[in-house]
Amino acid sequence: MSDTPEKHQDRLYQDLARSLMEELASGRYPVGARLPAERELAVAYNVSRPTVREAIIALEVQGLVEVRVGSGAYVKRLPGKEDLPGFNITAFELTEARLLFEGEAAALAAIQATDEELDQIERLVEEIARENQRADGKETSDREFHLAIAKATRNTAIYEAIEHLWDLRSASPEAALLHEKARTANIKPVVDEHSLVLQALRARDANAARSAMRSHLAQVIESLLFATEERAIEEARRTAQAKRARYTQATS
Repeated sequence: MSDTPEKHQDRLYQDLARSLMEELASGRYPVGARLPAERELAVAYNVSRPTVREAIIALEVQGLVEVRVGSGAYVKRLPGKEDLPGFNITAFELTEARLLFEGEAAALAAIQATDEELDQIERLVEEIARENQRADGKETSDREFHLAIAKATRNTAIYEAIEHLWDLRSASPEAALLHEKARTANIKPVVDEHSLVLQALRARDANAARSAMRSHLAQVIESLLFATEERAIEEARRTAQAKRARYTQATS
């Protein structure tokens, strides 16, 4: 029997989250047990690491697992019959949508933007750099930068669509959680990437603007991956090795 249309339309991370919930309910992973590492789950279920990350976050939002930075995901409680995966838009899905929408918005803005609007976008790039120096974790100027480009398209539908995507960063529990993990890992907006978008807009080069925006948001996806379990473990391991090396040098 072939899969139903609903099955084909289902998102991979939802399938994985359901499978993991079934394994938790079966007792394969008792409370306090550590789940397999992301790479192991990706291989076992033949999915990408972002898919694994999204599935773990879906379980984390429901309080079924606890992700400890540098250690892994641990079972916090076992699901009951009343538990169903609460699926919302994930940070990876959201950024992929932004890549598509904002890439085309940048191309249109390169043609439509006024000099005054470009000056404002440049000021926002400078403000992003200043915000990065502060420890409050705010990314207000980053949002304003992207919305200023959307506004410069002269298309209200485009602006409202992109504004809604930005609103989802905080409205979706899964997206908000992963972005918070990224901030905890000290991942901040990259000024040079925003500057390249601005340069293409200044040059009135639609293709270059599209490419720069898409490259920037592709790097955002990579930065979200940095916040995943195994990347954190690798970073912790490198830090520990560096400390041991310094100690060895100091005592030799």
